[in-house]
Amino acid sequence: MKHNFGAGPCILPAKVLDQAADAVRNFNGLGLSILEISHRTPEFEAVMKETQDLVRELLRVPEGYSILFLQGGASTQFSMLAMNFLHQEKKAAYLDCGYFSQKAIKEALLFGQVNIVASSKDKGYNYIPLGYEIPEDSAYFHYTSNNTIEGTEMFSFPPTTVPVICDMSSDIFSRMVNVADFDLIYAGAQKNMGPAGMTLVVVKDTLLEHIQRQVPSMSDYRIYRDNGSLFNTPPVFSIYVAMLNLRWLKEKGGVKTIETENIAKAALLYEEIDRNPLFYGLADPDHRSRMNVTFKMYEPAMEQEFLDFASTRGIVGVKGYRSVGGFRASLYNALPISSVEILVSCMSDFEKEKLNKEVELAQNESL
Repeated sequence: MKHNFGAGPCILPAKVLDQAADAVRNFNGLGLSILEISHRTPEFEAVMKETQDLVRELLRVPEGYSILFLQGGASTQFSMLAMNFLHQEKKAAYLDCGYFSQKAIKEALLFGQVNIVASSKDKGYNYIPLGYEIPEDSAYFHYTSNNTIEGTEMFSFPPTTVPVICDMSSDIFSRMVNVADFDLIYAGAQKNMGPAGMTLVVVKDTLLEHIQRQVPSMSDYRIYRDNGSLFNTPPVFSIYVAMLNLRWLKEKGGVKTIETENIAKAALLYEEIDRNPLFYGLADPDHRSRMNVTFKMYEPAMEQEFLDFASTRGIVGVKGYRSVGGFRASLYNALPISSVEILVSCMSDFEKEKLNKEVELAQNESL
């Protein structure tokens, strides 16, 4: 059995994988694969509607918001949102709290001016900035709620009167949020929703009235809203698997239930990191992510040895991001706590093995 801690694409429930595999062979008894059917058929229109309804129900999306399914991942949203909402006479406010914040800022600068209201770059992005001000004349305020590379997460959001835009790619559906506090939420699917290829956008309809410049059709949120995300061929398979995954989440009891599980999983792993003398956490304890746990070893030379040791237990996907190193364990919704228990046990056993070798070496030297 494999225990998949990969940061993305995400682990999916076995039930969802089985259903998706069946649909690839024969979708709804049509004798056609889900990969073959037209997005204009009543069968797929039903998939689209159910997926939108599940998003609305699970996130408790209030009236006055549209649910859109786009392509290009969250990275396309970095430029698309600036193209739509960053006007020449205003600056956009950005919180710089990691790698993906930097990417979003870089794209926004192509369309206007950016005001970085705070940054945690001074400490390698190991914390979330606090105590900053958002200028009231900002076009919008943008931040990333969870940082997959650095392992930090925002658990409270600053009040402001300007439109709030949030990249929730790696923690959406993992915890309860008040959607009414946001004007636009976007998230790539490949963390907690489904396979790569689809991006969810939850946008307040009144925000779309603020678009002033001419925007290419494929980058205009209004086009997707007015066409029910069917302006062009959507990522059919990704949307279908997201529907299955959201069904699974609803059957489990919804976001509140999974949040409780996610808290328990993260607490278990952080407890072992803090206890085990071989490892240390990278993120400030007050800002530790529940989704992406980043940690290293005090002896870097041991890290590959631990990865090899972990692989014998079926543990995959724990190698850290290339620019950070060390380890990263992603605890997305579908990862069971039993897999976290296996990882914790592996870390403890590795510690014991090293201690035993040290004792044996000391004994040999004393002879």
